[in-house]
Amino acid sequence: AFFRSARPRNLASMLSKLSSRTAPVAEKATFGTLREVSAMRALAANASRAHLQTAMQSHVGSAGQARRAFSTVQKLLEPVDQFAMRHLGPSEKCVEEMCKTIGVKDLNALMEETIPEQVRRQVPLELPDGTLGEAGSLQLAKEILSKNVIAKNFIGNGYHGSHVPGPILRNLLENPGWYTAYTPYQAEISQGRMESLVNFQTLVCELTGMEVANSSLLDEGSAGAEAMAMIARTVNSKAKNQFFVSDQIHPQSLDVIKTRASYFGMELVVGDHATADFSAMPKLCGAIVQYPDTTGRLVDYSAMGEALHANGAHFVVAADPLALVAVKPPSEFGADVVVGSMQRFGVPMWFGGPAAAYLATSKKNVRRMPGRIIGESIDRLGNPAYRLTLQTREQHIRLDKATSNVCTAQVLLANMAAMYAVYHRSEGLQKIAARVHTLAQLFAKEVGKAGMAVSNHAAFYDTIAIDVSPKNAAALVEELNAKKLNLRAVGNLVCANFDETHLEADVHTLVQALKDAGLGGGAATEAANIEVTGKPPAEFARTGPFLQQKIFNSITSETELMRYMHSLQLKDLALDKSMISLGSCTMKLNSVSSLAPCSWPEVTNMHPFAPHSQTEGYRELLESLEQYLVSCTGFAACSLQPTSGASGEYAGLLVIRKYLEAKGEGHRNVCIMPRSAHGTNPASAAMCDMEIKWIEDSKGMDITEFKALCNEYKDRLACLMVTYPSTRAFFEDNIQDICAAVHDCGGQVYMDGANMNAQLGLTSPGMIGADVCHLNLHKTFSIPHGGGGPGLGPICVREHLAPHLMSHTVVQPSSAGENPAGAVSAAPWGQAGIAAIPWMFCTMLGKQGILDSARYAILNANYMKARLEPHFDIVATNKNNRCSHEFIMDFSDIRRKSGIVEEDIAKRLQDYGFHAPTMSWPVPHSLMVEPTESEDKGELDRFCEAMISIRAEIKKIEDGEWTLEDNPLKNAPHTQQEVCASEWTHPYSREEAAFPAPWTLKRGKFWPTVARVDNSLGDRKLKLRLEE
Repeated sequence: AFFRSARPRNLASMLSKLSSRTAPVAEKATFGTLREVSAMRALAANASRAHLQTAMQSHVGSAGQARRAFSTVQKLLEPVDQFAMRHLGPSEKCVEEMCKTIGVKDLNALMEETIPEQVRRQVPLELPDGTLGEAGSLQLAKEILSKNVIAKNFIGNGYHGSHVPGPILRNLLENPGWYTAYTPYQAEISQGRMESLVNFQTLVCELTGMEVANSSLLDEGSAGAEAMAMIARTVNSKAKNQFFVSDQIHPQSLDVIKTRASYFGMELVVGDHATADFSAMPKLCGAIVQYPDTTGRLVDYSAMGEALHANGAHFVVAADPLALVAVKPPSEFGADVVVGSMQRFGVPMWFGGPAAAYLATSKKNVRRMPGRIIGESIDRLGNPAYRLTLQTREQHIRLDKATSNVCTAQVLLANMAAMYAVYHRSEGLQKIAARVHTLAQLFAKEVGKAGMAVSNHAAFYDTIAIDVSPKNAAALVEELNAKKLNLRAVGNLVCANFDETHLEADVHTLVQALKDAGLGGGAATEAANIEVTGKPPAEFARTGPFLQQKIFNSITSETELMRYMHSLQLKDLALDKSMISLGSCTMKLNSVSSLAPCSWPEVTNMHPFAPHSQTEGYRELLESLEQYLVSCTGFAACSLQPTSGASGEYAGLLVIRKYLEAKGEGHRNVCIMPRSAHGTNPASAAMCDMEIKWIEDSKGMDITEFKALCNEYKDRLACLMVTYPSTRAFFEDNIQDICAAVHDCGGQVYMDGANMNAQLGLTSPGMIGADVCHLNLHKTFSIPHGGGGPGLGPICVREHLAPHLMSHTVVQPSSAGENPAGAVSAAPWGQAGIAAIPWMFCTMLGKQGILDSARYAILNANYMKARLEPHFDIVATNKNNRCSHEFIMDFSDIRRKSGIVEEDIAKRLQDYGFHAPTMSWPVPHSLMVEPTESEDKGELDRFCEAMISIRAEIKKIEDGEWTLEDNPLKNAPHTQQEVCASEWTHPYSREEAAFPAPWTLKRGKFWPTVARVDNSLGDRKLKLRLEE
C-alpha cells in the first residue's frame, strides 16, 4: 500500500534521495578533515530519512509501523557491494565449524580466551560505518582527490613527470602476480622478479659506471644518508667523523642526512665544494655532491674527487639517472659511491613516492652495502639461479651490528624502472634524454633572446636557472602558480625543469608567462647563443658504450614485452596462486578497489612540492588517514612520513630521544629489548646511538627479572622496544605491568606494530601502555608487499610526544611537531601515492569490518593450530592454549629423529604449491604461520593437509623406507625439467615428487623453475649484474 501511495512524485523524490550514495555520520575526531564532504552528506541523509519516516507514518498509521517500513526500504536500498564479505575469508557456516574444531562456542569466546581481559578494548573504533560499499567508497575518494589541481610542473628538485608505458602499467604495476609477491627469501619460487631486479642492478651500474648496485633503496635522501653511514663504517669513524655536504644538493636530501648524522656521531660540514679546502680537513671521511646540482648546473668534480682521495676520504655523488644517459658517469670523475632516484624511469611522482632509489659502489664495498642485493648461483641440478646474496649482512643475522636497518626495498618500483629500460631499449633512452635536453636548450635560448639572464647557460642538462633580480623569486613563482605553471625559487633564481612529459608548446607557454610577469625586455643575453642540438657540452658528453646487454636491446614490440613480463610472472609464487602464510608478514588481500586510486591522474601526477593551493585533496585524504590510525592505536597524533617499518622504528626512536632531550634527559640511551625482537629493532636503536640490553622472553618476559633490569639502568633508561602480541605468537598477560615498570624508571615504551593485525579494535598500543608505535600499512592495512616493497611505516604517538613528530624543510606536513626530531624521508608525507590504499581499506571495511579482520585473523590461526597440533610441536601459546594471529611449529624433535630440517619442509611445501611460512625465527628450527583473515577455510585446509602429508613423508624417512640422502624433502623442490627427464633414479615416484596432493592437479600445478639453490656458492662467487 505504501508503494502505491497517492503521492507518487513525492515518494519517488524521497526514494531517489535515499538511494543516492551518502556518507555515514562519523565521529568528529576522525572526519574533521572531511567535514566539507561527508558531514554535509550525513546531514542530508538524516534529513532525507526523517522526511521519509514522516511520509511513511502519514500513510501507514503508527510510528512503529513507519519505522518498520522505513527499515525495510532502507535495507533494500543499501549498497550490495559491501567489502567485508569479500575481504574476510571464512563464511558464517565455516566460522561455526572452525570454532568447533578449536573447541570454543563462538568467535567471542575465542577472543576472551586469547586476549587478556585487562587490555580488551571496549570503546568502538572511530572509523566510518562501512556501509558505502566499494563503489561508494571509490566515489568518495574521487570527490576528495579531485580537489587536487594538476598543473604543469617545472619544479624538478628530484621529482619529475614521467610516462608509465601502458604495457608496464597494466602487466606489472596493476598485476597481482607482481604486486602481491613477498621479498624473495624463497629463491626457487622468486626467479622472475629477481631476474628483473638483476636487470635493475645492471641498469644502475651501466648508468653510473660503478661495479655493483643494490636492488633499490627507499628514496634519494635516505640513500644519501645510507652512503654516509656506509663510508663511516669503511674508515675509522672515531678518527674521521666529519662528512662534507655540498650546499647545492637537493634540500630534502640534506634534511634527511642531517637527521641521520645527529645520533650517528657524525659532524656535518655544509658548504661550497668549490671553495672548500679538503686537504685541511683531517677528520673528513667523505663528501656528497649533486650531479647536476640542485639549480641545474653540470659541474666537473674531478679535482674534488682527487682532493678527497688524497685526504683518505670517500666521494659520494647523487646523480640523476636520465642525465647519466647523456652526460659522463660519476665513475669518470672519481666517485666511490653513487646514489639517486630512478623515479623518472617510468614511475609516477605520486606526491613524493614510492619510487626506487639506488646505491652503486665498487666491489670492495659490497659487504658493507645497505639493502638487498640479488646475485647468481646454481641450483641442485647445476642450472643458473638467482638468490638474495650476502644475507649475513642483514639485520636478522647481525642485529645491532648490521650495516643498516633497511629491511626492504622498492622492488615493485625497481622492476618498473628496469622494464622501462627494457621497453625503450638503450636507443630509446638516449632519444628521451636528448629530447629532454633539447627542451631545456630551447627554453634557455628563448628566455635569453627575451633578455633574461640564465645563470647556468654554460653547462646544464634539464634545468634552467633564471636570475630574476631585482624581482622577488618566491613572489614570481607564486604568480606563475596561479596560472598552473609550477616552478621553483632558489634564492634570487627561478628554476624551470623539463622532463619527458613536456612538449615544445610548454616551452613557449612558459616563456610567454615569464614575459607577462615582467621579466626580460632588454638586450639578448648569452643564453640566446645556445645551439639547440640535444647534445650536452663536449666536456660533459657521455662517450663510451653502455647498456650493451641483450635485454636492453632486443625487445622491440609490445607483444614481446608482454610475453617477457608474463614469463617472469609465471616463475613466481604470489597471492594470485596460493596463500602465503609468512609469520609476522601479514600477506592479506590487496583489493582492486583499494588499489584503483593509485592509477588516477590526480594521484599520480602531483609533485610533492606543489603549492598548497593545488594539493587540497591529497592533504584531506592524508589527514583523515592519520585520524583513522590514531583511532586504531589509541594515541593522539600520527606522522605518515616514514617509508617502511624500519623507517618507522627509526622515526619513533628519534621522537623518544628528542622528547628526552627536551626534558633535559638526553643522557638516557639504554634500550631494553626482548631476544625475540625483529632484527630491525636493534639496528634502528643502534642508529639512534642507543645501548641495547637484552632480556630473555622465550616463555614471555619474567616481570621480576624485567623490573630488576629496569632498575639497574633507571638513570639511563630511554625505552623498551616490544612487540604485541609477542613475536612468539601470543598475547602476554603482564604487558601493562611491563610498560609501567619502564615508565616508573623514566623510560618510554616503543611498540613494534608488526603484529597490529591481531589488535585492530580488540586492544590497542595505547591500552597496553605504549607511548609510540609504528604501523606497517603494507601488512595490517592492505598495501601490497610488491615483491619486497613499497611499504608505509607511519608512527602514532601519545600527546606528550606529538611536538616531536617529523618535519620537512620544503613543505611542512600538518602533523609536524613544534620541536621536531627531523626528517626521515625525502618527501613530506613519505610515500603518499599509496596512502589511498589504507584509506580505502578503512573506509570500505568500517569499524566492524576492521574489528572482524583481527577476529578472523585470530580465528584462522587458531583453527590451523588445532588441526596441526596432533602432528607437530606447537610452541608459545597462552595459558588457554591459544595463539594470536599466528603460531609457531618447532621441528627440533623431527630434526633429531629424522635429520630433516626446517628448510627441507619449507622447500617441500613448494611442491604442494605453497610458499613456506617464516623460517627459523623467532624460534630456531621452526616455521611461523600467519594465515591472515583473507584466506577461506578451504585454503587453510589445503595447507594443513600439505603439512600433514609432509609429516607422513618424514615418517617414511624415520622408518628407513627412504634414505636421508634421497627423499622428496631433501630433493625439494622438483622442477618440471627434472620430473619430465628420461632418467628417474629416486626411490619415490615422479607423481610423489611433483603431484603429492590432489589440488596440484585440480587447481593447477605451480612449477618452481629452478631446483634448490646453492646459497654458499652464491656468496663465495659474486655475480651481481648481467654481462651479456
